[in-house]
Amino acid sequence: MAAKDKPNKLAFLSMPAPASYVAGLGRGASGFTTRSDIGPAREGPSAEVIAEAQARRGEEPDIDPDQFQDPDNEYGLFAGTTYEADDEEADRIYEQVDKNMDARRRARREARENEELAKHRAERPKIQQQFADLKRGLAVVTDEEWENIPEVGNLTRKKRKRDERSFVVSDSVIVGDRARTEYETSLDSRQQATGGFETPADNGTITNFAEMSQARDKILSLKLDQVSGTATSTGLQTAIDPKGYLTSLDSVVLKTDAEIGDIKRARMLFDSLVKSNPKHAPGWIAAARLEEHAGRMVAARKMIKQGCEQCPKNEDVWLEAARLHNNDDAKVILANAVQHVGQSVKIWLAAADLEHDVKAKKRVLRKALEHIPNSVRLWKETVNLESSAVDARILLSRAVEVIPQSVELWLALARLETPDKAKAVLNKARKAVPTSHEIWIAAGRLLEQEAYATEKAPEQRDKELAAVDKTIEAGVRELRRHQVLLTREQWLKEAERCENEGAIRTCEAIIKATIAMDVEEEDRLDTWTSDAEAAEAKGNIGAARAILAYALRVFPDKKSLWRKAADLEKAHGTRESLNAILERAVHHCPQAEVLWLMWAKEKWLAGDVPAAREVLERAFVANSESEQIWLAAVKLEAENGELDVARELLVRARTVADTERIWMKSAVFERQQGQLDTALETLATAIKKYPKFAKLYMIQGQIHQQRKDFAAARASYAAGIKAVPKDVNLWILASRLEEADGKSIKARALLDKARLANPGNDVLWAEAVGVEERSGGAAQAKTVLARGLQECPTSGLLWSMAIWAEARPTRKARSADALRKAGSDPWVLCSVARLFWQERKIDKARHWFERAVSANENPSDTWGDIWAWWLKFERQHGTPEQQEEVIKKAVAAEPRYGPTWQPIAKDIANSRRSTREILELVANALH
Repeated sequence: MAAKDKPNKLAFLSMPAPASYVAGLGRGASGFTTRSDIGPAREGPSAEVIAEAQARRGEEPDIDPDQFQDPDNEYGLFAGTTYEADDEEADRIYEQVDKNMDARRRARREARENEELAKHRAERPKIQQQFADLKRGLAVVTDEEWENIPEVGNLTRKKRKRDERSFVVSDSVIVGDRARTEYETSLDSRQQATGGFETPADNGTITNFAEMSQARDKILSLKLDQVSGTATSTGLQTAIDPKGYLTSLDSVVLKTDAEIGDIKRARMLFDSLVKSNPKHAPGWIAAARLEEHAGRMVAARKMIKQGCEQCPKNEDVWLEAARLHNNDDAKVILANAVQHVGQSVKIWLAAADLEHDVKAKKRVLRKALEHIPNSVRLWKETVNLESSAVDARILLSRAVEVIPQSVELWLALARLETPDKAKAVLNKARKAVPTSHEIWIAAGRLLEQEAYATEKAPEQRDKELAAVDKTIEAGVRELRRHQVLLTREQWLKEAERCENEGAIRTCEAIIKATIAMDVEEEDRLDTWTSDAEAAEAKGNIGAARAILAYALRVFPDKKSLWRKAADLEKAHGTRESLNAILERAVHHCPQAEVLWLMWAKEKWLAGDVPAAREVLERAFVANSESEQIWLAAVKLEAENGELDVARELLVRARTVADTERIWMKSAVFERQQGQLDTALETLATAIKKYPKFAKLYMIQGQIHQQRKDFAAARASYAAGIKAVPKDVNLWILASRLEEADGKSIKARALLDKARLANPGNDVLWAEAVGVEERSGGAAQAKTVLARGLQECPTSGLLWSMAIWAEARPTRKARSADALRKAGSDPWVLCSVARLFWQERKIDKARHWFERAVSANENPSDTWGDIWAWWLKFERQHGTPEQQEEVIKKAVAAEPRYGPTWQPIAKDIANSRRSTREILELVANALH
């Protein structure tokens, strides 16, 4: 019973469908849309059908509450007014007007719409119309044919499991697996016959793998020869160029997607540009180059051809078209170009460049001159093609007639003429172009060239060279009269250019005539000095010499100017020019001791000792009480072995000049000659006269120490320290005396007193560190060094010692600290160079040694030890030329200081040695 009362859930399947039911409408499956069918494939039920279905079901139609509202009055300005008869009549009239307006064109509009719809349906029929004939054909399909239609199969594209299939394992696999773990313990008969594991070939021979490798290499080389075109067989030879193959690979441009996209966008922009403004020539050129960059040469040529048609008067378009085509086509293009732009020099020059024959080039250029006779560039190109000077001269003569304002053509014609005719040409040029300074300079150079052309008497040559000065001066006046005002910087550049081209006298004439322009009277000396230094720095020695010569004529009594001129001649001139300058210098500045000494030294270095004596005698007359001249005379005689004369000069000098330095040199001279008692007597007298001169006490103490009289030496140093407590060297010598006597404790005490008397002195701290190191206290030396760096944080000497006091792995970090604290100190720079030397970084070490020796402004203040370290480095890693270069630089610098340099240089045994020899000794002593 219960089962009968239970309702059947599937009863709806046998019920008839509702009147308005459309299969699949609820889930949106009533039709589908494709690209060829805009809109739904099947229309839904119309409003009438839906209303009829609702009426059958007894449902009331949905009523829009706003459908009876007047849209004009519902939300308008008169929403609250009463709808009267006048309003109704107006609405009726408007409605009638709308109907009449609509009926006027209704027939024509409906016909057009029907025609458009039919055309659209013909072009894009609906899917159901396309398959209508096939659907009608289904009506004749029988039930048997329908049942025989195969199933479509699995269309879900899901991976299904494959049918598992099994196979029987073969017996060989089973047997092989069984024998896999077994071992062979005997040789077979073939192995026994061949004596081991060699596998013989069938014919009894053994394989030679070396021959196989050689054969393989031979086959490979043969193939490579065939590919490169060097094979003898013509049948396998190819057209590959072995030299240009890699170059051709480089020319292959591989473009990324981004580049291709950029090219497409640029192409669109250029297309828009040339379409919107077809007369814009740069747009056509840019579009053609874009196609060329993209590798589409045909499109590029087509594009530039359109540009030539649109812009026939633009020369750049024609030149671009010629560039994009081959040589023959380019000639045709440029031939067309000259029909439109015959006045374009670029077109004619490009046409001449396309010709490979000189005669053809000349023909093109002369044709161009017929069209453009006033083009300087065309005339120059035409003249350059002439191999005969006569023909070139004829062309230039015609050119200056056509273009009389061209300075270049006048100068070119003057260069081709003989000197006499060149003068006439330049005179004509000067009249034609009175505002050109190049013509006046060319005239001066012509006169200079004539003066040096042949062998002439000195007076005649000087007279002709004086004409150069007059010509340049006249040129400057004429230019000023024609309101051509060149600045002095421009004139100096012209002078330097003349010097670089070999016209030295013209350079000097230009400077003489223009160097005083635009310079205030009080600034002349500084300005001319800086001009000379700038010219020397550029390598224009003639210009610098001329500037100094003019300055010396204005300021003949300036010792600094004569010194600069002498240094210039010493560095870049000859010995004769230097002697001439020094002779003039001492004539104008007789009280300048340094000039007399330079002149005497140059005479001495030249080996002319009598001339050096004569110079010093003249110096005595002008400076009778000059200490430096007396000492120079003593040194000259002593170096040349005239000891008695030197001693007599010293006696006279003590009487005439009577300076502390002369007394000291007297004592040193006697000490060098071994006359120690005489030296001590001289020192005793000198100390009474000059008790504040510390070097007297030093020499006295050293003589006593040389005699092993430590008590007397100690007394001398003590007296000196008492008289001159601020002299550091006295304290150091006293400390070293105590060390030599075995009293290190007293040496420390003396250095402590010295630091109290001279606080902040890094040399005293360095000596204290040395005392600790020599006494074996490395830890105490580090402590003293740390204290010294606290008191003298910028001392390069102490930082250098700190670098080498560190272990090797930490030296680089210590050097970085030293560079931050004292980066410009020569000792720090030298230590960094030595670190690079240890690391075998040769180039860097050499660079840092150069920085170290050039850290001081005055070359004589450089440390001799640093020069010796550099020489030691070059001995190990440099060439003989590099070693000689270092020695030359050191001798020129004349170093005087250094912890190792001074003891060796001051040693009596080395008193007669030169700077080169002392440098060698110091380099050997360094470790």
